[in-house]
Amino acid sequence: MRDLRMGANESWNKVDEYFIGKLKLSDSILDHVLRTNRKSGIPEIDVSPSQGKFLYLMAKMKGVRNVLEIGTLGGYSSIWFARALPESGKVYTLEVNPEFAKIANQNIQYAGYEHKVEVIVGDALDSLPKLKERGVAPFDLIFIDADKTNNPHYLKWAMSMSKSGTLIIADNVVRDGEVTNEISSDERIHGIRQFMDLLANENRIECTSIQTVGSKGYDGFLMGLVK
Repeated sequence: MRDLRMGANESWNKVDEYFIGKLKLSDSILDHVLRTNRKSGIPEIDVSPSQGKFLYLMAKMKGVRNVLEIGTLGGYSSIWFARALPESGKVYTLEVNPEFAKIANQNIQYAGYEHKVEVIVGDALDSLPKLKERGVAPFDLIFIDADKTNNPHYLKWAMSMSKSGTLIIADNVVRDGEVTNEISSDERIHGIRQFMDLLANENRIECTSIQTVGSKGYDGFLMGLVK
């Protein structure tokens, strides 16, 4: 089974590389951001170029003007969102690690989107109520991509900062299929499962999940539209 899985990963990587090349899903700016993140020791757990373009297209198709992103890392996905927004649009992105936030700000400035992206440093569960008090909600799109143990809390805040038509996307909800393991010892899995339990009983949102394979392995995302 291990050899089969290794073969599958190799194939997934080749397919990702094929589409990235054919569809021009990366460029010198995005490549620079990823190199900077790598050199700075930021974990390489950003969305892939294909997934970044997917987020971009979702924001573009919906005519999104303001985005809440929970989990910044080095700002790679923040830049994808910024590219999709009109000049007056804004991305509010939350990052707990001040060093990561510093690199993200540098990357965002390099990409030319410092006027569109605000990096907010601190624990997201502390930053979210402060952000709500500022009156920048409701958001058109909310992207949840931070520590999975707190996904249930992030969902509650996302719902409170939404309106009819808000698109909520949560990344990494499959985690190699472990989401189905109800006896997992991984707290991240428990967080995702609790998140899913909340959604199962939330009648204000319509959802689906998509399993994905590629350069980021076997995972998936959840997408919901607030009624």
